[in-house]
Amino acid sequence: MAGSTFYDADKLTQIATNLFYGWGYNFYRVENQLRADDQMVRARVCDILGVARVAVEDAEAAYRRAYLPPPSREKPRPDAQAIQNVQALESLARDLGALEGHVRALPVPENDRMTQRFRREAETLSRLVEADQSLVARTEFLRELLAGATAPWMLDHMADLRAQIGALEAAIQVRRDLLAF
Repeated sequence: MAGSTFYDADKLTQIATNLFYGWGYNFYRVENQLRADDQMVRARVCDILGVARVAVEDAEAAYRRAYLPPPSREKPRPDAQAIQNVQALESLARDLGALEGHVRALPVPENDRMTQRFRREAETLSRLVEADQSLVARTEFLRELLAGATAPWMLDHMADLRAQIGALEAAIQVRRDLLAF
């Protein structure tokens, strides 16, 4: 075993480094850290959107219990306004779920030679950090609005909530445009 190249640490390090470079990965490049951070940010944004969606769904369920009692002889049909309100809350929850899906499906920064050659990767990733900051801030603001909110409050502020969703969609589009060729 003495003199065997199998246990030569320098040779193993060289092989690993060559493999990493061949795969296009380098532990010490800022771009790799930014790419990993981007994946983490998108996961956290999805978590926040999920919490916001659950808040709307919980408020909708409470609203149903309060305003849509089971049919009776005295009142066999539900109140039309209550039905519209429930549908508005369902639509809001569905739109939050769709936003979560859009964030999960956003393009990711590629790590290939063509991207590195024709686009300044570090600059693009830095601009992506700014777009992600906007996305996170808008998402957290929406979650704070919905945290503990009741269905009547949500219904009274539906236009504001829809405007926040529109702002989130715009932030998602800005982020998507950064990675489009």
